[in-house]
Amino acid sequence: MNDQISSGDDRTSSGLRPAMRPRHLVMMSLGSAIGAGLFVGSGAGIAAAGPAVLVSYAIAGLIVIAVMRMLGEMVAADPNPGAFSYYAGKALGPSTAFAVGWLWWITLCLVVAAEATAAAQILAGIVPLFPQWIYALVFMVVFTWINLWGVKNFGEFEFWFSFIKVAFVVLFLILGVAFLLGWTPADSPGLTHVASGLMPNGISGIAAGLLVVVFAFGGIEIVAVAAAETAQPEKSIATATRTIVWRILLFYMGSVGIMVLALPWDDPDLLQSPFVAVLNTAGLPVLGAIIGFIIVAALLSSLNANMYGASRMYFSLAQRGMAPQRTGRLNDRAVPAAGVWMSVAFGFVAVLLNYLWAEAVLGMLLNLVGSTLIATWLAAIISHLILRTRAERAGQHLPLKMWLFPYLSWATLAALVAVIVLGFTVPDVRSQLLATLGLYVALFIAGRIVTARIAPRHTAG
Repeated sequence: MNDQISSGDDRTSSGLRPAMRPRHLVMMSLGSAIGAGLFVGSGAGIAAAGPAVLVSYAIAGLIVIAVMRMLGEMVAADPNPGAFSYYAGKALGPSTAFAVGWLWWITLCLVVAAEATAAAQILAGIVPLFPQWIYALVFMVVFTWINLWGVKNFGEFEFWFSFIKVAFVVLFLILGVAFLLGWTPADSPGLTHVASGLMPNGISGIAAGLLVVVFAFGGIEIVAVAAAETAQPEKSIATATRTIVWRILLFYMGSVGIMVLALPWDDPDLLQSPFVAVLNTAGLPVLGAIIGFIIVAALLSSLNANMYGASRMYFSLAQRGMAPQRTGRLNDRAVPAAGVWMSVAFGFVAVLLNYLWAEAVLGMLLNLVGSTLIATWLAAIISHLILRTRAERAGQHLPLKMWLFPYLSWATLAALVAVIVLGFTVPDVRSQLLATLGLYVALFIAGRIVTARIAPRHTAG
């Protein structure tokens, strides 16, 4: 395989080929956060806040929209597969870039292993033809091959996976509205389930719900990584970030709104499987039965996207001298093959762990990096504040701009800090925040040592 880049190739400045189409990026932005957080986690949010969980989703959604707009501004001005790590390097220095990049990469490698395990567990329960570990192995082999095949093919697979998730949520919204209007076999509950009160657990319930739902949006930031391999990244990222607004309003708040109208907020079935509970209540148990396959598809979509994101982050780190540079080469398909293999390695180890104690090991490791999402968003916001200020002082043209700068940027930072402070009041969340902080500090110190040995041009972004 030829690792050299021919001068005639249409490549980006990093050597990657911009073969992903704008529709791939847009659909990825639509489907990136539609996963277990919505299909399963939404029930936990309702249990914490009751119908007022919609307020929690609104607050978390506004934070996500603002963060993505800030990322979109930086991506449109300077697309790079290192995304928030690359921008952190430009704004805050190479040690921060090293820590943010490696923290996100480690997290995605663990998440890939967890998603392969979870998808295998669910599918083995629905179709018990093979042991769980065989399903996990098949998933890892197939999606490693997809990611080695080329970015265009990855984009096409992710497009259709995201389409399946989006189509199901749209169908759920239609059927949910039909149920509430009395057009399904079961009788409509009307507004009886919210008549007793919208805030059964008060303000504290909304706060608890916020801590649950804010992590449901993890994965959206991968769009900033993918934009570097998309034709016309300025236009594509602008379109993708705009779709986030109505996606959150329609998909998340629409689905959760139907749930709290269809069933009592404290119904245990909502906590276990909210989509199945609503469809069964609506007199549509056949459709409820297929939700297991939809969740498997959602997990595999995230598995595919996270393999891709991890490989590109590793590639960017290698290009900037923060990982072994010889592992940052591209094959003849313009794919960072070494980055792919490095990123899937733990997923294959997880196949072996399925024999023994996969859930315990993965649970412990995921707890260590459970708050990486918060660290990534913090890095993106702070980097944006610094880089936008520099750009304005230099009179630089920006193809996409954050709204109401700097006021909305500072307000978003304050809101995210408030979420962190709130998290320290909850023991489980506090342990995740402290573990992630400890890992970040260790990586930052390592970054100081590593980046001190390499030329500034490799680390400055």
